[in-house]
Parts: sequence; C-alpha cells; structure tokens
Amino acid sequence: MDKKLKIAILDDHPLIIEGLCLLFSKSTEYEVVAGFKSSEELFDYSHLNAIDVLLLDVFLADSNGIDVCLRITKKYPKMIVLGMSSQSERSIVLQMIKNGASGYLLKSASLNEFVYCIKNALDGTIVFSKEVEKLINKAQFDDLKSIPRLTRREKEILKLLIEGKSTQEISDELFLSFLTTQTHRRNLLNKFQVKNVAELVSFTLKNGLI
Repeated sequence: MDKKLKIAILDDHPLIIEGLCLLFSKSTEYEVVAGFKSSEELFDYSHLNAIDVLLLDVFLADSNGIDVCLRITKKYPKMIVLGMSSQSERSIVLQMIKNGASGYLLKSASLNEFVYCIKNALDGTIVFSKEVEKLINKAQFDDLKSIPRLTRREKEILKLLIEGKSTQEISDELFLSFLTTQTHRRNLLNKFQVKNVAELVSFTLKNGLI
C-alpha cells in the first residue's frame, strides 16, 4: 500500500494510546496519527476529517463513548469507528453498532485482530475481536437487520442524495462515472429494501443514520 490509512485513538488512559501506537508501529498499512485523552480534544482536532479509522474507548471519563460514536458517524460518515473496551457487555456492543460503529474490540486484541477488523470494516462489514464475537450470536443481531452496513463510498453517496443531488451531480462531485454512481444508488435501494430515493431518504432520516 502506497499510502498508509490514518488511525486516531480516543482513550482516557495514556498507556492504552501508547500501547496501540506501539502495536501499529509494526504495520505497513496503517499509522496512528493522533491520540486523544478526551472527547473535547478529539472534536477540537483540526484534521479530524482526514482520519480514516477512529478507535474509540467506550467508557470515557468526560463523556459517553456511545454518544461520541453517534456524533462522529453523523458528522463524518466516511470515518470508520471501532469501539474498544476492556470488557464486553452485549447491550453496549449492540448500542455502539446502532449508533454507527463498524465493530467492537477488546483492548487486549492482537495486532492481527485489529488489522483484520479494520480491513473488513472498510468493506462495510460489522466486525468483532474474537472474545466479543463469542458473546454475540446471530440471533441477537436480528434487530439490526433493518439497518444495513454501508461501504464508505455508499455513505458518501447517501449523504449527497439526502442533500438532493442528482446522479450526475454526485458523479461530478465524487469524480465517478455516471454508470458507477447509478450502480451505487441502485445498491443502496436494494440494501434498504426501498422503492425509490424518497423512501431511502425518509428511512435514513427517521433512523438518524446521517
């Protein structure tokens, strides 16, 4: 990979940030570019829109990681957010996913687990470290089926559709061919199981996805 993906970490324990920085220093694909000890520091960061992946501590001293997740994913839909904790509680894991997180990992996860989860999250898959995956089974995710996982490109296009942009306008803005944009648009309708863009926008706004 010519360009490393940028990772930021929000955790109120400096040792966790240092440990993850050390962990990712061995990676040729990812680099940690910022570490924050509070949500205030995170939102004050001037290059937040350049972050590809945010590793987010679920239990913060100054705020609720679940609320931070929702705020981030609404403002920066392209950013992949992965919840982190030293413990996994089913209800919290589910709430993080509903608020836009692409996954949930234990802080004790290996570099291979982090990298595996990040790669699959970038493809629009809900991901978990091994221990969290043991906690979650398919039956407990039935209530999430109505809210499909989107790729980064689909999130971009959905946001522009909500803004009222036409297929051609989206193609021009994202430097995509008309056919490619049309295909993404059709895939969005299929994923949300709606008939048209109006229904897509209505569902998205109703569920607070953007």
